[in-house]
Amino acid sequence: MLGMLFNEKECKELDYVLRKELDEMLLDMGDIRLDQEIRHAIANRYKTVFRMYARFAPSKELSKYARNGRFPQAKQ
Repeated sequence: MLGMLFNEKECKELDYVLRKELDEMLLDMGDIRLDQEIRHAIANRYKTVFRMYARFAPSKELSKYARNGRFPQAKQ
């Protein structure tokens, strides 16, 4: 476990960076031109970034990034 302290400006920046990364990965997972293996790797990374974002995001914001049936789930 690693702990970090951020000031308010840094928290806002981290929030912004994680949201933008989640947006980009959602777009990439929906791109049928990408190989299935690449989309699978993106889906695995998405799960990690989503869990990071879920630690401090409000439920309303978090629901925007919760994956549903739009894209195939990564198989374990």
